[in-house]
Amino acid sequence: MLQKISIRNYALIDSLDIEFDKGLNIITGETGAGKSIILGALSLILGQRAESKYFFNQDKKCVIEGNFVLADENLREIFEENDLDFFNESILRREISIDGKSRSFINDTPVNLSILKQIGEKLIDIHSQHATQEINDADFQLLIVDSLANHKALLMDYRTGFKQLRKETNGLKKLIDDAAEARSKQDYEQFLSNELEQANLKDGEQEALEQELERLTHAETIKRALLTSTGLLNESEPSALQILKEAQLQLQGIEKFDPAINSLYERLKSSIIEIKDIADEVSGIEENTLHSADRLEIINQRLDLFYTLQQKHRVASNAELIAIQNQLERNLNQLLSSDENIEKLQKEIEALKKELNKQAGQLTSNRKKAIKVVEEQTSLTLKNVGMPSAKLVLTQKALADLGKDGLDEINLLFSANAGQAPAPVNKVASGGELSRLMLAIKALLAKHTSLPTIIFDEIDTGISGETALKVGEVISDLGENMQVISITHLPQIAAKGKSHYFVHKNEAGGKTTTGIRKLKQEERIEIIAEMLSGKNPGISAMENAKELLA
Repeated sequence: MLQKISIRNYALIDSLDIEFDKGLNIITGETGAGKSIILGALSLILGQRAESKYFFNQDKKCVIEGNFVLADENLREIFEENDLDFFNESILRREISIDGKSRSFINDTPVNLSILKQIGEKLIDIHSQHATQEINDADFQLLIVDSLANHKALLMDYRTGFKQLRKETNGLKKLIDDAAEARSKQDYEQFLSNELEQANLKDGEQEALEQELERLTHAETIKRALLTSTGLLNESEPSALQILKEAQLQLQGIEKFDPAINSLYERLKSSIIEIKDIADEVSGIEENTLHSADRLEIINQRLDLFYTLQQKHRVASNAELIAIQNQLERNLNQLLSSDENIEKLQKEIEALKKELNKQAGQLTSNRKKAIKVVEEQTSLTLKNVGMPSAKLVLTQKALADLGKDGLDEINLLFSANAGQAPAPVNKVASGGELSRLMLAIKALLAKHTSLPTIIFDEIDTGISGETALKVGEVISDLGENMQVISITHLPQIAAKGKSHYFVHKNEAGGKTTTGIRKLKQEERIEIIAEMLSGKNPGISAMENAKELLA
């Protein structure tokens, strides 16, 4: 429900605040007083294009703000989809600067114009004589039928399942594409995997072989140095060990005379043991150091294999080659299991399609029953508003495949006169006929579903007398189920309002401004009397106004 609209610096409006009530709100005023200006300002927070040339004061920005009470929890989803906080009392605001740039806000959160428009259209439905777009929309035509089919829960379940179907269908396509791509690489990857497997790679082997290669390549130099070291330590005359042993004997004879000499004796004794061990190990290494041309060739061949594979795969170590080998094996294993995954998902999709077709069949059956009710009740309302021969026809056509709402395509056809074949509304309905048709449809929908605030912009043009009374009654009944704002020039309709607002012009300081005020009961009598007979209404007009209001 639109609780309040604030308008600053727009057209003939400097500053204006309007608070609306529940039910039917009537707006009247003299021609040119600015009723359409208020509607134009409201359109700005519904995402319509703005131009700074319509500013009241070209030195200030224009600000339009609408306060809404959101009783419909279904709107929470659209707020959350756009990362917006949902409040039962929400504010839509539009600011247009003097250079024409605009900013939009929902509950003080900046949003782009498309989001403002998307949410604004869920809150307010503006309908005028020439608003044919909605009635020609396929989704709206389906909504008319679904609103009376009493299958909201079933339709929600179907839509949830259909979203899942699209998700799984896309997933299946990706699996199939990935499998096809993998198969195109399968032979080559199998060859690479076999090649690496045959190489029998081991982590650390390359480093060990490279060290062994160094030893074999320099075997003669190593052996010569080891022999020299052995001779110096243990075999030459005198050797290092002989000299150390002689020093040990010298200290042994005097150690008893000085504790410090005893300590040195023990240290020298340990050193002799250590050097003897070193001499033995050097001798052992020397004996095992052999120059083997065969072993050298084997190592070089093995290392050449490593280096070739590393260059081929653009890596620098065996560890990286082993990682590549493992990935290739995973790829090949995944390809083997992909057919199973594809088959499994295909079965799930077929089961889901079967269930969706079953649900869609029930939706189709429900819609078929609802179409008759829509046609009958709409035609009855059209008869009451002065169109006794008007006929609404809804055709139900089966789709070739499941759609987001089932298997049905609903088309709305209309005939305003007897003998006229039903045809698309935009081909046969005049502005006045269209407005009454939309009124009949909205009146029907309001009884069965939650609708946004609806604004009727002089849809009563071209009617009068008894027809005007009937249109007023339909609009009044509509106001029992929702908030309605009707801009009208007919007293019969104006009298039906629970709240009545009067738009007027003010002239001061050489400037004309538009204002609006909520009328008291006494003022309503006078205004409606003026609508009946013009300025300065007589007693009969005043009595007639009282009778209409009663």
